[in-house]
Amino acid sequence: LFMDNIPYDMWAEYLYSILTEYGITEGTLLELGCGTGSMTECMIAKGYDSIIGLDSSEDMLMMAREKNLPGVLLIQQDMRELELPDEVDAVYCVCDGMNYLLEPQDLQRVFTRVKRFLKAGGVFVFDMKTDYFYREILGDRMIAENRDDASFLWENEYHQDTGINEYLLTVYQLEDPDNDLFSRCDDLHYQRAYATELVQSLAEEAGLTCKAVYQAFTREPVKPDNERIYYINHMMRGSKADSSDVIRGIRWGEIISFAPIHYINRSD
Repeated sequence: LFMDNIPYDMWAEYLYSILTEYGITEGTLLELGCGTGSMTECMIAKGYDSIIGLDSSEDMLMMAREKNLPGVLLIQQDMRELELPDEVDAVYCVCDGMNYLLEPQDLQRVFTRVKRFLKAGGVFVFDMKTDYFYREILGDRMIAENRDDASFLWENEYHQDTGINEYLLTVYQLEDPDNDLFSRCDDLHYQRAYATELVQSLAEEAGLTCKAVYQAFTREPVKPDNERIYYINHMMRGSKADSSDVIRGIRWGEIISFAPIHYINRSD
């Protein structure tokens, strides 16, 4: 709902161009913060037939499951506690999922876990909203949209001293057209803007090589007024650390009860 204005096809084309540039034309992809599987679906259309979709929200994953995406394993898990059944060829996280990590140590923890499960020669591609976007585009304002069957109110507040962006999203959705009755849902979100230099430094400290930082959907260097930027991190061959905590011998589709991993299903 209200996500139909996001150009997932264009985003997937850009991601695909980066993956193929680094030779990732097949193998297993991991999507962090996969949500309802919209981007996952686009990457399947690009020819990838083995994708792991990870998200902390069971509700989101159940919606993704209803799409019956072929060759997809859905996992409910906090990306900071990443555990996988095997190593993957590439990792990606789009739609500013990484901005939900509110502390530098959380960001570094994700980088460390990704490195653990990323094959040598693999890449980790992610986007982030910028301080400019939160400060100049969102700022302290209210955004609203009204449709016949739904509406939303977005109340935003950006704390420049901490880089924390806080917004309350209130959604009204038509449930009973005959009696004109709507349901209401309130969600409070927090995201953080990070300096590019800090993100690069944390990735390097975790053992990844930051190959490039681009203006979104380009190969151009970042500028102060960019609203979204992309980071491309590479697992150099010969730099792979011990992967003894990779969970071997699990068939995709099994339900695993030990924390912090829970498989929803694999759609075949």
